[in-house]
Amino acid sequence: MAKVLEKEKPVKKATTPKSTKKEVSKKDNKTSEETTSKVETSKKTATRSKHILLREPKEIKELYPYQKEAVEKIFKRLEEMPPNANLLFQLPTGGGKTIIFSEIAKRYIQKYKRKVLILTHRIELSQQTSEVLNSIGISNKIINSEVKQLPNQTPYQCFTALVETLNNRLQENDEFLEDIGLVIVDEAHNNSFRKIFHYFKDVNILGVTATPLSSNKKLPLYQIYNDLIVGESIKSLIEKGYLCDADTYTYEVNLSSLRVGSNGEFTVSSHEQLYTQSVMLNKLIQAYEERALNTKTLIFNAGILTSKAVCEAFSKKGYPIKHLDSTFSDRERAEVLEWFRNTPNGILTSVSILTQGFDEPAVETIILNRATRSLTLYHQMIGRGSRVWKDKKRFQIIDLGNNLRRFGYWQAEIDWRHVFREPHLYLENRYKDNWDYEMDFTYELPPEVRERFINSSYEAYSVKDKYQEYIKKGIKPSKVLEESLQDHYQRIIGNASEKEEALELYELLKDEIKHRLKQYCKCINATDNYYLWQYQQYTSRLKKMINNHYDV
Repeated sequence: MAKVLEKEKPVKKATTPKSTKKEVSKKDNKTSEETTSKVETSKKTATRSKHILLREPKEIKELYPYQKEAVEKIFKRLEEMPPNANLLFQLPTGGGKTIIFSEIAKRYIQKYKRKVLILTHRIELSQQTSEVLNSIGISNKIINSEVKQLPNQTPYQCFTALVETLNNRLQENDEFLEDIGLVIVDEAHNNSFRKIFHYFKDVNILGVTATPLSSNKKLPLYQIYNDLIVGESIKSLIEKGYLCDADTYTYEVNLSSLRVGSNGEFTVSSHEQLYTQSVMLNKLIQAYEERALNTKTLIFNAGILTSKAVCEAFSKKGYPIKHLDSTFSDRERAEVLEWFRNTPNGILTSVSILTQGFDEPAVETIILNRATRSLTLYHQMIGRGSRVWKDKKRFQIIDLGNNLRRFGYWQAEIDWRHVFREPHLYLENRYKDNWDYEMDFTYELPPEVRERFINSSYEAYSVKDKYQEYIKKGIKPSKVLEESLQDHYQRIIGNASEKEEALELYELLKDEIKHRLKQYCKCINATDNYYLWQYQQYTSRLKKMINNHYDV
C-alpha cells in the first residue's frame, strides 16, 4: 500500500476567554478545633488505607459565586419537593459538582437533623467526596468492601458508599443504614444506581451529572428524576475564567470497520483491530508532532492493546510516555501518576481509567484516539484538560475518532432540558457519521448509461465490502483497485466495437470510477491529495489498456 500522507483539518473554536479574575471570597480563618481534628484523622485514615489517594487532601476554598447560586437554587427546590420526589442537577466537568453537593449535604443535615447518603461507583470518587466533607466539618464514613457492619452510626452525619458494596449490604440487611433523609448520586447518568433506590422510601434523591443523558437509552433519566436544574454552561465558565478554552483539531478517520455492541457503544474488539494498525499509529504520532509536541498530554484509547501499542510506538520515537490501565495495582497506578505530574512534557496513554476521579490541571493536550457514541464519555475525556492552572488559559483537543462530527464542539451550548426530556430525539440526530452516508451509498449507473452496456450483466462492485473481505483474509487491499480496473476494462471492450466508441464509454463511467476511488480512499484513511493522485493513475491505466486492445 502506498504511504498515506495525512492532511489535518484544524478547527479552532471561540475567542480567547476574557482575562476576568475569579471572584473568590476570603475564607473565614476561624476553623473549629473539632473540624481540624476531623481533617487530620481523615488524612491518617486515608494514608493507612490500601487505596492510594490521587492527591493529598486539600482545604476547600469558599464557594465561587456561581456555585453559591447553584446551592441556593437546588436547596430551595428540594425544600419545595414532596417526599419521594427526585431532582437532577447538571454542571460541566470541572465546575465543582462535589463541592456543591457537599454543601447541600451540610445544609440538609443542619436543617433537618437527618443523615445523608452519597453514592458513587468508584473508590476514588468516594475518597474525594469524603475529603471535601471533612473539610467543611461533616463527619462521614466511607462504605467500601471492608465495611461489613455499622453497629454504631451515631458519630456519622453522612455516608459515602460504593454502589455495588452498598447493594450487597442492603441485600443482607435492608436496614443497614439508619435515618437517611437525602440520597445524593454522583455521576447520576450511570444506571448502576437504580437497583438500590427502592431501599430508600420517603426520601429525596439528588442526582448530579455533567451530562443528563442515561448510559442506557432504554432507561432514560426522566423516569427517575422529576425535574432538572441546569447549572453554568461550559461557555460561561470559560468566559468567567473558571475553565480553560480549547482549540480543536480533527483528523478524519474511516470508522466503517467499527461495530456497535449491545450497549450502543462501539466495541472494544473492533477498536483494537483498527487503532493498532500501523497507519493509525503513524497518524496519531503525526498529529502529536504537528499539534502537541512537548506538551503534557493525555491519550484516551478504547482498549488496553491499543494503549500498549501507542506506548510502544511513542517510546520508539524517544518520547516520554507511560501506559496505565485498570489492571495496575494501586501502588503501580500511584507511581505512574506521580511520574506524569513531575514530567512537564510527559505523555500518559490509558483506557477509561482517567475519565473520572482524576485531576491533573497541568494537562495541555487531550488526544481522543478512539471513537465514542457516548456524549458523557466525550465530555469526561475532554474535561481532563479544562482545568485552569497557573498561566494556562487554553488547552487543545486532537480528535482521531470523528467525535467532533458526532457531538459538536465541547464548548458549544447544549439544550440540556431537551436532552433530558427527549433523549431519543437527541440520539437519533447525533449518531450518524458523515462517512456513513458515503460508505453506505451504492452508486448506480443512470438508465441511459446502462443501456450502452447491454452486453454486460450489471452487478454493482462494492469497494467497501471487498476491502473488508480482503483485510480479514490478509490480502493486500490494493487488490480491490486491480479488480475494479479489470471490471471497468472488460465492460468497456465488451460493449464497444471500435476504439472511438470504447473511449466514449470510458467517459460515461467516470462518475462510477470517482465513487469507487472515494470509497477506497476512505477505507484506507487517505487524504484528498492521495485520491486525486490515485484517480489520475487509475484513469491513465484504463485508457492505456483500452488503447492497447484496439491498436493491436
